[in-house]
Amino acid sequence: MDLASLSRAELENKFLQLSMEVESLSAKLSWYEEQYRLSRTKRFGPSSEQTPFDQLSFFNEAESEASTFVVPEPTLEEAKIPFRKSKGRKKAITENLPCIKIEYQLSQEDRSCPQCGNLLHAMKKEIHRELTIIPAQVNVTEKVRYIYACRNCERTGISTPIIKAPMPSPVIKNSLASPSLLAHIMQRKYVDAVPLYRQEAQFGNYGLKISRQTMANWVIQGSHNWLKPLYQQMHQVLLTRNLLHADETVLEVLKEPGRDTTMNSYMWVYGTGRDDIPITLYQYTQGRSGDFAKKFLQGFSGYLQTDGYAGYHKLESEGSPKILLSGCWAHARRKYDEALKGISEKEGTSALLTKQGLEYCNTLFRIEKSIKHLSIEERYLRRKQDALPTVEAYFNWCKDLSEKVLPKSLLGTAITYSLNQEKYLRRYLLDGGIEISNNRAERAIKPFVIGRKNWLFSNTPKGAESSAIIYSIVETAKQNDLNPFSYLEYLFHQLPNIDIHSNQVLASFLPWSDRLPQSCRNMSRQLASTDAN
Repeated sequence: MDLASLSRAELENKFLQLSMEVESLSAKLSWYEEQYRLSRTKRFGPSSEQTPFDQLSFFNEAESEASTFVVPEPTLEEAKIPFRKSKGRKKAITENLPCIKIEYQLSQEDRSCPQCGNLLHAMKKEIHRELTIIPAQVNVTEKVRYIYACRNCERTGISTPIIKAPMPSPVIKNSLASPSLLAHIMQRKYVDAVPLYRQEAQFGNYGLKISRQTMANWVIQGSHNWLKPLYQQMHQVLLTRNLLHADETVLEVLKEPGRDTTMNSYMWVYGTGRDDIPITLYQYTQGRSGDFAKKFLQGFSGYLQTDGYAGYHKLESEGSPKILLSGCWAHARRKYDEALKGISEKEGTSALLTKQGLEYCNTLFRIEKSIKHLSIEERYLRRKQDALPTVEAYFNWCKDLSEKVLPKSLLGTAITYSLNQEKYLRRYLLDGGIEISNNRAERAIKPFVIGRKNWLFSNTPKGAESSAIIYSIVETAKQNDLNPFSYLEYLFHQLPNIDIHSNQVLASFLPWSDRLPQSCRNMSRQLASTDAN
């Protein structure tokens, strides 16, 4: 193009066009640089989102605008922590374990004094404790049931009565699976995240040949026959609560009728709040539509705490006026944490603003940490006093910056997320029982995510449903301080021999029931509690 032939007006238009293109390309380049730095940080940097206290200590504007909330600094005397060697720790660790005593004594011939020849007496005992492991063993339990008949009736009667000795019903009929074996397989897969093909190899080391297909059939039968009624009653109890948490994650199911193997299914998790009975339930669905959550929570009334996924909005906007959604401040904070990792140090203004947004969120979490031990009503009043001013200042700050930063930049994304979620993020101020974040649901979904990394996928929808049932049982058991293996073994011993269709009977087998035997309790939790006291 010959610029000399252009008029002044044409040159000005060309300059304006090129300036706009440069500005657009610069914005795109900046966005790609942020994404590159963020991806490098996620891949090679620390995964923790914790912010060191002194990292943002130079910036105090958020706290000055917030409230009178002040964290008192410890005095020099309080800061000194003398080193003390804990006493009795070994005894506390081992006191609830079976003890095998081995005594070492002098023989009768060696008990004579080397100086005078008189008999030696035991002056004291020196005790050394150590932990020993008994490797797993697979035994065959042969149950013999005697059947009785009357010889007199055989000789003189028309019919002969046949009387069988009482014997407990097996967990799976015509199968080698015992309650302990089935509980062991489930515990290994759903608690220890050991897939069935590895268990197959481990059983082979014990001299036992059990195929993974056989184990999968046992798991499906055991969960659907005995654990599903318990799961359904836990679901009924869950719907009676007034605060729930929810989250979802991807699940691949290979053989779903009418669906391609590349299509994603989902595993949802629902749980109660911190001030309630610990319940965690999983649900397998063939999609991520909010209709699945709406159907599962039919009959529930109260607060539902979620992340920013729009599918949950159907519960509040379409025919469910009794359900109010509460947002997650951890997700809002995470946006600033990611932005801080992606912003270059050369971008001083953007970095400063990102740290400012992060500090607003950190202030709210520090307030929450200081009041977590209070009652629900006390937490509500303290939030109104200390957290509300910070929330107001934060959203005013977001609205002021929303038109000054690039919407697609990491900082712009963080601000936009908070503004879109403002109504839901403010909800935790309405009730002291609502938590500031949905981390409870994210922690509940983590065991499933860890297991998925090992066994990768479910083969059939029935297997995926079984996984949801078993994860619900074992995770709720863990939250109620039960040992998952002992609890599952107890259930498989008892449930085949009771009326599992009676809610009143099943109530005594729920994970929070005080009628469960002590053998189901988690001894390590008891030890930790004793040691802490």
